[in-house]
Amino acid sequence: MELIRIDTQRAYEAIRERITTLELPPGALIDEGKLALDLDVGLVPVREAIKLLVHDHLIEAPPMGLFVAEVKISELRQISEIRLLLECYCAQQAAKFATPDDLVVLEALCREQSQVPADEPRWLFELDHKFHQAIARAAHNKYLADILDDFFGLSQRLWFLALPHLEFLPAAVEKHLELVEAIQARDEGRAETIMRQHIQSFYDKVFEILQNLSF
Repeated sequence: MELIRIDTQRAYEAIRERITTLELPPGALIDEGKLALDLDVGLVPVREAIKLLVHDHLIEAPPMGLFVAEVKISELRQISEIRLLLECYCAQQAAKFATPDDLVVLEALCREQSQVPADEPRWLFELDHKFHQAIARAAHNKYLADILDDFFGLSQRLWFLALPHLEFLPAAVEKHLELVEAIQARDEGRAETIMRQHIQSFYDKVFEILQNLSF
């Protein structure tokens, strides 16, 4: 039973990654047998993982068949509104509760980001995700961090559609340095303001790109 749970978690993470990075595109048919073969796990863990992904709204289970859920800009707007509230609260709480170890992690991520070439948007994007996860952990609220990661998965597919056009991403990442400085200074108000500007600007530009793509 323990092995099944471990394989279910592994299958869940692998299938989720394929969906959110568009390796399994919206509307794609889910082949349980092929996934089990590709991931080298049994059918039971794959089916349990799919149930979790249906709950996450990443897979749809109509009366016939299983499909990767479609993505909609309208849904991204709703997600962005919630994420804006939660991320700003995270930044404020991080400025209040971050430990020296939290600050070391944030500073290390900023250094790593500064060394990534501007023509590597996917790498920058992945580091951006790690940075926001580190902010959530620095807020020292496990439930808040878990909720934010769920919302990230829901919006990640639309970001990957926009990714080839995200020339502004390196400049957006520079905001992280300002945010870390505010957290180090225990300036809750400034940390919240910087995060709000950072998130809102990012979503505004992603919306513009997707609309120009007639998505």
